[in-house]
Amino acid sequence: MSLENQNGSLQTIFNNAVATVQFGHPASNSFPRQLLDRLTAEINSLSLNETVSVIILQSEGTKVFCSGASFDELLQVENEVQGTAFFSGFAHLLNAMRNCSKLIIGRVQGKAVGGGVGIISACDYALATPESAIKLSELAIGIGPFVIEPAVSRKIGKAAMAEMTLAAHEWKSAEWALNNKLFSEIHTAENLDNAVASFAQKLSSYNPEALQEMKKIIWEGTEHWESLLIERAAITGKLVLSDFSRKALTQFKK
Repeated sequence: MSLENQNGSLQTIFNNAVATVQFGHPASNSFPRQLLDRLTAEINSLSLNETVSVIILQSEGTKVFCSGASFDELLQVENEVQGTAFFSGFAHLLNAMRNCSKLIIGRVQGKAVGGGVGIISACDYALATPESAIKLSELAIGIGPFVIEPAVSRKIGKAAMAEMTLAAHEWKSAEWALNNKLFSEIHTAENLDNAVASFAQKLSSYNPEALQEMKKIIWEGTEHWESLLIERAAITGKLVLSDFSRKALTQFKK
């Protein structure tokens, strides 16, 4: 496997005022820390790009949108400092998406687990397919969805977040996600790209200043996330060192 494949891929395509950011990794579009940092930097860069009004966030392949954190890197965490640093990657990405001056549309073509659900929650509008089942499996590996919880709860409510979290082995259907407002629309796999492109172009035709002001309103009351998500990363970074987590991660990897 090449170094690029090990670290995943990231590319951005511009079409008028729409920037499409696509990430990928051969391990079910999971996120090693380097790829998280690259995506965070790209979101921050696009936030300052005056030619862009709307961002589409999507991933490679057809079956999995994102499987969350890289298990390989989780198993390499040796102390709390490393653990906090690793999970801070998701904290920085969610804060970048929250602070981004552009509206972010999620194209969810397949399943999402853990951090992948957090990323969808940080999108301003998400279009998915009937195959886009979701799961928060963190408790099953000895940790919890602590970093992404504020984003998930903000989108679907505390009760639905708790239901997903406690049923850690259970997939929730795309219809469940639609009913609980994680997804805004569901389309067949064949129609998803057209629906995403059509919505993005329509949105990008609106007054850019109005879109930016709307973005601020959508995310009102989340300013404390700058510190909160890092505090949550420290909790997860400590728990991932437990014997329970070590055994569970090794078993999951097998």
